[in-house]
Amino acid sequence: MKVIVDDKIPYIREALTTMGVEAVYLPGSKIDQASVSDADALIVRTRTHCNAELLEGSRVQFIATATIGYDHIDTVYCAAKGIQWTNAPGCNAASVCQYIQSVLLLLRFEKDIHLNEATIGIVGVGHVGTLVAEMARTWGMRVLLCDPPRVDRGEEGFVSLETIAREADIITLHTPLTREGAYPTFHLADENFFRSLQRKPYFINTSRGETTDTQALLKALDEGYIAQCIIDVWENEPEIDLSLLARCYIGTPHIAGYSADGKANATRMVLTALSKHFALGQVPPIEPPHPSEPIIYAKSRECAILQIYNPHTDSNALKAHPERFEQLRGDYPFRREEQAYKLIIED
Repeated sequence: MKVIVDDKIPYIREALTTMGVEAVYLPGSKIDQASVSDADALIVRTRTHCNAELLEGSRVQFIATATIGYDHIDTVYCAAKGIQWTNAPGCNAASVCQYIQSVLLLLRFEKDIHLNEATIGIVGVGHVGTLVAEMARTWGMRVLLCDPPRVDRGEEGFVSLETIAREADIITLHTPLTREGAYPTFHLADENFFRSLQRKPYFINTSRGETTDTQALLKALDEGYIAQCIIDVWENEPEIDLSLLARCYIGTPHIAGYSADGKANATRMVLTALSKHFALGQVPPIEPPHPSEPIIYAKSRECAILQIYNPHTDSNALKAHPERFEQLRGDYPFRREEQAYKLIIED
């Protein structure tokens, strides 16, 4: 059996060797028809588009993407060709939540937003949105949840997008990217959406770049419909809009979900799926390394959280070198989540 693997997926090489799997490691953008022609399986990220152009004539029977999203996989083509595929739902939900929490704390310290008096509107309440809601409530925020598909399933506790536009001080998107169906999310945040905002909110997107119309967002900034924006995902990555980057309060290279914990979860999930499909047996333990300095000293938990992860670091790096978008993403530095540390709050 031969497996082609994106060479930026961490903690996977030793595991595959232990499992007795022959693997070829390539940059995601360099995985092409020639390289997959004699492969049985692919383990990819979002930079590899798994469609007819890549897969036609190959013997690939299984694709695993180490990501929550799977819009880079042509699922209709795969179904027609009998190619099974899987993603890693929820793998990096806690990592994205960590990013949002740090953003909220920066808004508190730098923009004088009193979180316990603010309303946050969460659009898309799956794995990530659910964790963000729980986290926001711990800071005393009023939480509005919008998820029309869940309403269609008879679930309660949700409001309309119009309600969020009217009442939210902070709006954060956590939807998949869909272009068809009852509730398409492509350009969900368009000019009409931004013009409907009533409280000049802060706007956050860590879902998919195409859920937001870039030109409409720039116009919303120009015309004052939003206070500022925090953007981790972009249309046309890695060729991002430099004018939007310059205007962002925080602009990062699609790394909100890139904690070591989230990456380990994703690798574990795709290897488990690979093992199940090919009956390979037990997957070896996959855990991220311990932080080099596991004890955090701070004056408050809020300060400790920002010591663990401050999005300004990634934003400053991207703003200084936007041409390095892919490099900053692919060579992302080690980052652990809060549970990896012991916090000592000093008086």
